[in-house]
Amino acid sequence: MAQPFELPDFYVPYPARINPHYEKARVHTREWARAFGMLEGSGIWEEHDLDSHDYALLCSYTHPDCDSEALDLVTDWYTWVFFFDDHFLEIFKRTLDREGGKAYLDRLPAFMPMDLADGYPEATNPVEAGLADLWQRTVPHMSADWRSRFAESTRNLLNESLWELSNINEGRVSNPVEYIEMRRKVGGAPWSAGLIEYAAQAEVPEAVAYSRPLRVLRDAFSDGVHLRNDLFSYEREIGEEGELSNGVLVLETFLGCSTQQAADAVNDLLTSRLQQFENTALTELPGLFAEHALNPEEIARVLAYVKGMQDWQSGGHEWHMRSSRYMNGGGAAAPVLGPKGLGTSAANIRLAAGIRGLRSFAHTPHRTVGPSLMPDFPMPYPLTLNPHLAGSREYVVDWARRFGLLDPEPGVPASDIWTEQKLRDYDFALCAAGIDPDGTREELDLSSAWLTWGTYADDYYPVVFGRPRDLAGAKAVNERLYALMTLDGSLPFEPRNALEAGLADLWQRTSEPFSTTARAKFRKAVGDMIDSWLWELANQAQNRIPDPVDYIEMRRATFGSDLTMSLSRLGRGEVIPDEVYLSGTMRAIENSVADYGCLVNDLHSYQKEVEYEGEFHNLVRVVENFFSCDYPVAVDIVADLMASRLSQFQHVVDGELPLLKHDFAIEGEAADALDGYIRELEDWMAAVLNWHQQCHRYTPDVLARHFAPKFTLPSDLGTSAIRILADLRS
Repeated sequence: MAQPFELPDFYVPYPARINPHYEKARVHTREWARAFGMLEGSGIWEEHDLDSHDYALLCSYTHPDCDSEALDLVTDWYTWVFFFDDHFLEIFKRTLDREGGKAYLDRLPAFMPMDLADGYPEATNPVEAGLADLWQRTVPHMSADWRSRFAESTRNLLNESLWELSNINEGRVSNPVEYIEMRRKVGGAPWSAGLIEYAAQAEVPEAVAYSRPLRVLRDAFSDGVHLRNDLFSYEREIGEEGELSNGVLVLETFLGCSTQQAADAVNDLLTSRLQQFENTALTELPGLFAEHALNPEEIARVLAYVKGMQDWQSGGHEWHMRSSRYMNGGGAAAPVLGPKGLGTSAANIRLAAGIRGLRSFAHTPHRTVGPSLMPDFPMPYPLTLNPHLAGSREYVVDWARRFGLLDPEPGVPASDIWTEQKLRDYDFALCAAGIDPDGTREELDLSSAWLTWGTYADDYYPVVFGRPRDLAGAKAVNERLYALMTLDGSLPFEPRNALEAGLADLWQRTSEPFSTTARAKFRKAVGDMIDSWLWELANQAQNRIPDPVDYIEMRRATFGSDLTMSLSRLGRGEVIPDEVYLSGTMRAIENSVADYGCLVNDLHSYQKEVEYEGEFHNLVRVVENFFSCDYPVAVDIVADLMASRLSQFQHVVDGELPLLKHDFAIEGEAADALDGYIRELEDWMAAVLNWHQQCHRYTPDVLARHFAPKFTLPSDLGTSAIRILADLRS
């Protein structure tokens, strides 16, 4: 096929450097690959294939500072993983043999024992033999925690190849959110991040390995690696291999645009993810170091890890420009364009990337936008309302009054955020009645109170802590909220305000029947929600419109989706194994459901948030900024994404859930419980949509009434300061 698009200008802010041991690694890995049967006779590669791909060059660019032994080992790892990719393609993808591919993949974890003394099965192919050799050469240098994390990322990389195979079988192109999530596993960049820890002698402390800053750095790094690869590999994957898992194709299909436009959009997303990486490193790591009291040696390791990921991005780009494996205008033979020499690397940074970065910090609050535009909202599931709805409506008003949610907090400016009329307009019992149509009166009262408290807190944080930029105060409040959620059910101290009193009541009533393990899981679900509000406050302090991927992933927590789903899971006891909930299939189901609800909310709440509250944590606003498009176009894009997430839910439930039941031998009571959970998720989506369409939290007339100034503003000369004060309180 003719070259499908012109490669865009890339954001490459760090100069690429090459490891001086490159030539030795090139010779070594050729001998290693031949010794393990990956070359002549393999049916996959010949020596000229390996030489032209030049993985030693890739690793020399991406790990410029490691010693010769480490470079040899890392190069062997990359040679192995690319051989696996081509081997799996030839044997299973081209033949569409899912059953054979699954059996092949199921054997590989046995070649990564946590204790080398446990030994390995007898290898039956070059992939198994190579993995056994690499594992025993690598893990003695690393801790047990690293072994566990690296084995998991390796399993993800291998096993999620079945997802690609399933999509090829069905001729299905994924939606953008699904693609980003799955590509991290299939593409292997989290796996590459693990090798950075080894090569840079930068194993991250386990205490922070799963923290938000490290997760975001790893995910942004991964997305950058994969999106860059998608741009270079489109011609090979789409034209030669029949692949459907490529970001350019995904956006081309989703946006209905040309291949060139899709490629430019992928490059814009790549730039955004790299700038997310930079922002996280600069703004979130210092607080993480202080919070966990990391010592200087631990801080140095984390910073070396960050530098290693930066080196990988720059080196990976340089390799893609030169490897014959990809579309690059001639590979190594092509001239390197642009100025060369000391101090010229900045010339390769696109001016547009800088403009895009600045635009993210240029949000104008309280822009008049008018009533929110309402697209069609697909909903195939019937709505059923709990018969106790009327009683719960009165209950939540009484509950809120008793615990002080309708009163200002003494000594806290702007804390008078709710009135009884607002609460009645918001009608949280209506949402709870659809989510739990079969619950008892007591259960409905409790779920209605949770929705009331969660929304009150979500309204409270940006007003009380966001406007004065009091992030330290918000973090201190979160620590007290965490302390109230005790695992033994005790009350550690007397609540001092409505926020604490409401949570203390709900925590004790909800967690009482739970085991200690279940309480810990529920505590994490609540904690993830309240911590996500700190993320919003940090963006507010920077006046920074979030990166689209970071926004969608954090939105599930800020909206409380994880909390409500956690309640449903825990309510089913331990009938369904934890491994099922942790599977890729269930995560895809739950994330697509959560995103549907979040996007329904963002579409309805646009005027309230952008015009009246001066907010930008709304995907419509994020899309406006990212695509530099107007409001109606952004609404169409968000509406299409909402519909595609619902479609993905249906696809996974119909196509992948039966395979999950088969793989985990789920039957009888467990199968019934799993089917019941899926029905509850359907109820959740129907209830969330109905509540947004029926309540009076977002309607233009009610918004005007609730956000009207509390006094008449004078207009004479010298009264502008009064108007500014009124704006701050609105």
